[in-house]
Amino acid sequence: MDPKKPKGNQKNSSKINAQWGKANYWEWGRFYCHWKVLGEEGNRAVVFLHGFGASSSHWRFNANYFAKNGFRVYAIDLIGFGESEQPGPSKIKKLDNCFWAFQVAAFLEEIVYKKNSGEAILIGNSLGGLVAITTQALYPNLVGAVVAAPLPDPELAQLIQIPLPNWLKELKDKLIHILFNLIPLELLIPIILKTRLINIALQSAYYSSIKCDSELLEIVVKPALRNSAPRALRAMCIGMSTRKKTCTAPFLINKIQTSQKQPRILIAWGRKDNFVPLSIGKKLVKQYPWIKLFIFEKTGHCPHDESPSEFNQYVLNWLRTNLRESIQKT
Repeated sequence: MDPKKPKGNQKNSSKINAQWGKANYWEWGRFYCHWKVLGEEGNRAVVFLHGFGASSSHWRFNANYFAKNGFRVYAIDLIGFGESEQPGPSKIKKLDNCFWAFQVAAFLEEIVYKKNSGEAILIGNSLGGLVAITTQALYPNLVGAVVAAPLPDPELAQLIQIPLPNWLKELKDKLIHILFNLIPLELLIPIILKTRLINIALQSAYYSSIKCDSELLEIVVKPALRNSAPRALRAMCIGMSTRKKTCTAPFLINKIQTSQKQPRILIAWGRKDNFVPLSIGKKLVKQYPWIKLFIFEKTGHCPHDESPSEFNQYVLNWLRTNLRESIQKT
């Protein structure tokens, strides 16, 4: 049974902004992590996972809605982003979705489940969607449902998966390390952030004009201006480019499909997404019919932020339909 499709794609009328919720810091091993929370203790937890270059503040139009509808809302800044620590290759060899899933799993166990009952719902945008899928695949007992909006992974776009010989993969990985250590990110990032290049890059993620959205610009630019941002970006580029097969979306989805636990996954796509083509989403649901796809019209790569009212209503209805036994209407 499909949840009823909401009408309209206007911004959420509530006045909450990027500074939503109560801000906290959490010591996780060698790293410090920033996170936010909103809503009553004891309610079922929703954990928002941001996309590349964003942070917990990017859920500015969603957090209040889910808190008012009976959820305890969390959002975490993944290591390397937002106000969390930004380690470089000298402290951590690489940052990839398997590492971030490890972070999310620890956050669920150490923070979320101490205050809430019921399996958490992970809602991720872009990279956050991939991290959510990874967490469900690797730690299935911690996750009740996943919403990936959308699900990016270059491996999903390949028609044929051709495994590389070990020697060739090792050579490729070494070349990638050399390349990203040579690229002067310490010089390039400030140039991008202090010119119109950042506006062009941000606009490409949205279908509607974001010319007057100064808050969105601040959400992305402020963390990237930290002195530690270039080294963290270097660790991410190396990590995501040299991942093991077991960290790729095709492998993870197959792992979920063969698990004993019934998977509940919604993938949400903007029809005007310039970064991850809608064709990938359609291919996914054709190959895995148990995955639900919803398409947002006149929307780009960030449906939760560009069409928040429609996003919030549809996701809530989908959760109520698929987790009916533990989510009651308020």
